[in-house]
Amino acid sequence: MPQTAEITRIRRSKARRLSTVPRAQTDDSVAVTDVRELPSNDRNVMRTYMQEISKTALLTREEEVVLANRIKAGDKSARDHMISANLRLVVKIAYEYNNFGLPLLDLISEGNIGLIKAVERFDPEKGGKLSTYAAWWIKQSIKRALANQSKTIRLPVHLVDRISKMRKITAQLADELDREPSDEEIGYAMDMPVNKVAHLKSVSFRPASLDAPVGEDGDTTFGELVGDENEASPLDNLQEKSTSSDIKSVIERLEDREAEIIQLRFGLDGNRPLTLEEVGERFEITRERVRQIQNIAIHKMRRLMTDNERQRSKEEVQEERIEQEKMRVLKEFFAEQAVS
Repeated sequence: MPQTAEITRIRRSKARRLSTVPRAQTDDSVAVTDVRELPSNDRNVMRTYMQEISKTALLTREEEVVLANRIKAGDKSARDHMISANLRLVVKIAYEYNNFGLPLLDLISEGNIGLIKAVERFDPEKGGKLSTYAAWWIKQSIKRALANQSKTIRLPVHLVDRISKMRKITAQLADELDREPSDEEIGYAMDMPVNKVAHLKSVSFRPASLDAPVGEDGDTTFGELVGDENEASPLDNLQEKSTSSDIKSVIERLEDREAEIIQLRFGLDGNRPLTLEEVGERFEITRERVRQIQNIAIHKMRRLMTDNERQRSKEEVQEERIEQEKMRVLKEFFAEQAVS
């Protein structure tokens, strides 16, 4: 029996067996995307594109195997068929990266390149579905395009797997505890020392100026000290939203001695962070007095940052959230490139 006829037979047989089950119930189905949020000049193009790619039905596992075998034999029509049947998956994934610096249509175009690579490399004998395999290639292609579009992020990338694991565990614990888990709880779940958890958080979220280690053991950072679990703390603002210029502007509003002590203790002047004793020697005061002044200054900074945050518009907050998410994606891309 010709293989095209075999696909038709499989499709009809499957339809009879699943006549009471909608075909689109699988994880791989992709509904036609709402285009109302797109720029007006892209809406018609996107509607037309979605209508066109929806004409090709999603493939069953059996159909994927048949087509994959034909592709191995050099059948170009089978390759085109498998690509066409999975274009909706590209659109779904591309929407996850919208507003990251490239237009949606460009993201889809880049994702299609990844899909083509996946189809050409897919081996059903290894198990798994094409959609699962293709999703990785699609995301890689989109991330590469975003990285090429924005060359500003250059970060250590060997920690990406641990960071990804930490985020998943943090989310799971937050659901179970109905609150944000502590570093100790995250560390216990990951079988990892607390200082390592703090380090993963710092490289994942914080600007460099907040990563400076403080204290004699070096396992506390400036970003951690500014936070306060008992308040509606600006810790998240520091970790996710503030820039070095934001921090500088807040420090400039402190008293001269407070500002200088903060800069010395946390290395914000570009030099290494100083211990309490070293700062005390400079000002000819005790280390305990340095600690008191430091804590007073940090309390003022928290209040000032909270006041600044309240003055931000919704548009500014949303814009910064998009930028932060864009940075996260780019970090993951560079990390994946380093370990591949």
